[in-house]
This record gives sequence, structure tokens and C-alpha cells, in this order.
Amino acid sequence: MTELTLSLFRVNNLMLAWGDRMVAPLGLTSARWQALGAIVAAERPQPVAWLARDLGANRQNVQRIVNDLEGEGLVSFAPNPHHKRAQLVMLTPKGREAYDAAIARYRPRAEALAAGFSADELATARQVLQALRLRLEADAD
Repeated sequence: MTELTLSLFRVNNLMLAWGDRMVAPLGLTSARWQALGAIVAAERPQPVAWLARDLGANRQNVQRIVNDLEGEGLVSFAPNPHHKRAQLVMLTPKGREAYDAAIARYRPRAEALAAGFSADELATARQVLQALRLRLEADAD
């Protein structure tokens, strides 16, 4: 497990740097791109705390990133009818354009990374990571 953990740390760092290089021409970072992705993936506008939960990230860090995105006009805030202080985060048209541009850059690079792996190998890797995530989430509770 230790070797797997160390490999995951290394791969995570490399993936973040890879993502940073990929989206830098769009004025994004991996962290900003991830936040935009969480907003896009949500079925409806969510408060920062929910986005942080979906990302498995610290709420304060996600708040800082969302504030930066708002400052650049990529997201906006809307009143939350269920909570006065926890505003809802909404993607702006400019934010959608930035996210779509990032995905367009990502797809061919992701296909290149996946080259040489079978669909079964990728599915197994995903299943192992999913199981680890679920165990770690349960341990955090």
C-alpha cells in the first residue's frame, strides 16, 4: 500500500502540472479548471461547500478559487433560497467558453495518455481508485 500511495502522490503532482500546462494558454490552472468542471457537472447551482465536497477539497481553498473565477467573470453568485450566507455559484457564458476550450485541449491529450492501455486496464485502475476513495471518505467520517 505504501508503494501505491507514493505512486499516487507522484501521479497526482504530475497530472496537476500536466493540466496546468494544458490550460495555461486559456488563463486557467488545474485548480480553476477542476472548479469549473464541478460547477458544470452539478445538476443545479450549488454553494461552495457542496462544490468542495464534490471535489474532495477544502472549502476555504475552493472559496478562494471561486472568488478568483468570479473576479475574472467566469462565475457569478446568486442568492441561495435555502441559506442566506451560502450563495450559489453559477457559470457565466465566459466561464462556459473557458471550460469548453479546456475540454477541447484535454480530449486529444487524454487519448494520447490512454494509448497502449486496454479498456479493461483503465476500468480496473478506475475501480481501484474509486474503492480507495470510498474507504478514505468513510475513514474521514
